[in-house]
Amino acid sequence: MVFPIAGGNESKGYEISNSLRFNDGDSPQLNLANEGTVTNNKIFTYSVWIKKSSIESANQSIISAESGNNRAQLLFRSGSNDAIRIVETSDAYSSFNTLLTTAALFRDPSAWYHIVLSYDSTDGTAGDRVKIYVNSVLQTLSGTTADSNFTTPFNEESYNLDIGHLNNSEFLDGYMSDAHFIDGQALTPTSFGETNDNGVWIPKRYTGTFGLNGFKLEFKQTGTSTNSSGIGADTSGNDRHFAVSNLAATDVTEDTPTNNFATLSSIDTHTTSPTLAEGNLDFTAPSGTAFTPARSTIAVSQGKWYMEYKFKTAGGGVGVMTTQSPISDHLRDDADVRSIYRGHGGYYYGRNNSGAIDDVGGNSVTLSENDIVGVALDLDNGYVYFSKNGTYMNGQDGSTAGNPASNNGGSGGAANHPSQLLTNQHDGVWGFMAYDISTSTAGRVICNFGNIPSTIGSPNTDGKYGKFYYAPPTGFYALCTKRLAEFG
Repeated sequence: MVFPIAGGNESKGYEISNSLRFNDGDSPQLNLANEGTVTNNKIFTYSVWIKKSSIESANQSIISAESGNNRAQLLFRSGSNDAIRIVETSDAYSSFNTLLTTAALFRDPSAWYHIVLSYDSTDGTAGDRVKIYVNSVLQTLSGTTADSNFTTPFNEESYNLDIGHLNNSEFLDGYMSDAHFIDGQALTPTSFGETNDNGVWIPKRYTGTFGLNGFKLEFKQTGTSTNSSGIGADTSGNDRHFAVSNLAATDVTEDTPTNNFATLSSIDTHTTSPTLAEGNLDFTAPSGTAFTPARSTIAVSQGKWYMEYKFKTAGGGVGVMTTQSPISDHLRDDADVRSIYRGHGGYYYGRNNSGAIDDVGGNSVTLSENDIVGVALDLDNGYVYFSKNGTYMNGQDGSTAGNPASNNGGSGGAANHPSQLLTNQHDGVWGFMAYDISTSTAGRVICNFGNIPSTIGSPNTDGKYGKFYYAPPTGFYALCTKRLAEFG
């Protein structure tokens, strides 16, 4: 399904500026040699915000600690269908000191999850020693809890502490933001979050102490050094800086719990699933297939919206698609509406009001590797526009109607005018999409909703949000929750 969002996680004042994108194919990791005296090795809290990319692909480690066979890990468990699990073992998983799994599953790639692990093995009530909260809700856990006064590997001297992996495996695939480790306190989510006026759980600034071994990761920095200028910089004041492996400045993004950007959805794809990478922004179709789309995690019914696609192979295609159109269908087999541009040239519009396919190729524009196609979607007037490297494409008749500045609609021309297609025969809710139109070439495109996974020398914004190669047309916005809130 597509995830229409009416508003966003509007803040009460605390804004998170950055997150860190973990792409599991790169083996990304943050590592800390846990040296020094701890406040308490039986009590701690870990709070973090995570937006997942892949679902049930493999175990995904959130945080882990180890020294030899003594290990502890908080993870998304693929064998439990994306439940959250905490594991503590002294013999490399032959037996378990702690093995607890949530009853709930966490499988929404459009959402930011606030996860809090509150740990106190000194608690006299066994069921209260290990608590996991998600979005402030205390989770139901099953399994084996920690023994009374158990010394946890998570906060033990001389143990290695790892974020986003376990011993160079089980890599996280998604986004991480606003991570706090509190040494010596078992806290509740209200120390890190609150409910806004719309009843949505949102971040708030932590104002407490961190203890001797505590840390805070804001991912504001872009360097790779193990100090205050690196991606793994600790901003708690404890200087517990993490070493960085297989992460770069390009992995620092503005997609955060206080401004959630659209991506492609890893669960709203064709039955022959494409490969998604780089935080679900890098789309590659399965080899030997065609018409295999993936749709954006956010769909809209009003306003003006802009995004970009970088073409990597000619077989790729991009555009917009109604939520009425089943994503599992072959793009040319159903009677619903879309407007797309195919990489090897020419427009292709879905079925018109008479049920016939409008397949217009008279205005073919050749696309080469690394060309940028901009898509400007005007839902207030029912138009869609396509640009190549900042220049909007004319209509089939050679008119200037393909430019949003002309304010007269669409990609232009009577036969090549999508306005009617965008205002009839659909449910009124539209999302962006990437797809493949060639069986001979595995189409690949890189999507940019303003949260681009690569460096832009001089980025453009929509006036306030996002990073784009080319300036969005006046009045067109990045597809993020801050802009969605402006439309109610």
